[in-house]
Amino acid sequence: MAFVFAVTGSAVGLGNIWRFPYIAGENGGGAFVIVYLLCVFVIGVPIMMSEIMLGRRGRRNPITTMQLLGQEEGGGRQWRFVGILGVGSGFLILSFYSVIAGWAIAYVFRNAFGVFIDADPHAVDGIYRVLTGTWWKSLAWHTVFMGMAVFVVARGVERGLERAVRILMPALLILLLMLLAYSLSTGFFSEGARFLLYADFSALTPGGVLVAMGQAFFTLSVGMGAVMAYGAYLPQQTSITGTTLMVAAADTLIALLAGLIIFPIVFANGLDPALGPGLAFETLPLAFGRMPGGIVFGTLFFVLLSFAAWTSAIGIIESAVAWMVERRHLSRVTAASISGAIVWFLGIATVLSFNILAEFKFLKGTLFDNVEYLASNILLPLSGLSITIFAGWVMARISSCEELDAGPGGIYKCWHFLARLVAPAAVILILVEAATGGMISRLFAA
Repeated sequence: MAFVFAVTGSAVGLGNIWRFPYIAGENGGGAFVIVYLLCVFVIGVPIMMSEIMLGRRGRRNPITTMQLLGQEEGGGRQWRFVGILGVGSGFLILSFYSVIAGWAIAYVFRNAFGVFIDADPHAVDGIYRVLTGTWWKSLAWHTVFMGMAVFVVARGVERGLERAVRILMPALLILLLMLLAYSLSTGFFSEGARFLLYADFSALTPGGVLVAMGQAFFTLSVGMGAVMAYGAYLPQQTSITGTTLMVAAADTLIALLAGLIIFPIVFANGLDPALGPGLAFETLPLAFGRMPGGIVFGTLFFVLLSFAAWTSAIGIIESAVAWMVERRHLSRVTAASISGAIVWFLGIATVLSFNILAEFKFLKGTLFDNVEYLASNILLPLSGLSITIFAGWVMARISSCEELDAGPGGIYKCWHFLARLVAPAAVILILVEAATGGMISRLFAA
């Protein structure tokens, strides 16, 4: 159960509660959700099973695991670069993820002190601009969040990771249910649920399908090394298939609950559900400031957002800490501090992208835009692709069959087919779409 909580905590984060609702809103709601759910179980689950399987078989950190398994399966030591790629991708993602999570913590206090009460759109936008536009404020909250993550990882697997997820994940679910209860009372729950769950495929573009594929990949945290690091702690007698399906189901349920919480509040206040990334920090605070009990429920929402980000950050840092402890013989405190310092330093680029360096733009835009694009759209899919290719094509069938404990029958054949062919093809599509600036979407649209 601790493993399920840990991997679910790593998977459940800003991608579910911040990113999923707004991209669902941008891509028409229900039809997008159906494609997303299909992609989670056809693409995300096989890759997650592969990553957990490799982690448990190697029983080491992601880098050493890929090196040892590469040698064991005849692929060579160079497979360690897949582990390095995963850990590096996770660090880059956490560098901007931490800054956004810091904003969420800041909004806990702003909402709790009633800053948004009766504020108009201009005032709410100004609060957001002041926070993100003042470099030292954004940097301070980024530092607070990274300190929280390092503190848990430094305490070790049992006293830190396991104890934290056993508390944070139930707390996160309780917060979700409390907010859902409020959402049901808005009078607009059916409208929000219809928007999220009614499938209007005329509103879904080819680009939206690829976004759904990318979100399914991103939301399960595969390719970052965290899932493989946690897989090293999974008991041998535990079913990888069963635990993966539990994690995927919990992750998906939380994303849907987030949508069912957010969209009724948006509709109840006459706001646009397709407002994009500002939905959590500009749109919802406006709604919380207008509604009865907004101080309580708004504060709970941002606590929820902070908790979700915290559990994800813990998993990403653990993958690097495990390598430093095993290979460099550092203490967990030292390794966690070094890892946190590296991520903190990388995060300065995102902090400055919203103020001092806002006008410095190249390729995809600001420094933040480029780091986010490189990590989320190139490195992370490339890492996931490498993992599933190794598991499906390089690893001997007898090894993967033994580790999955599924026998040569239906479950194993299904995983083997998806991991060898379907998942890699889908990830390649995502990579080509990202590398060509949307060429596939344009071709389908034409």
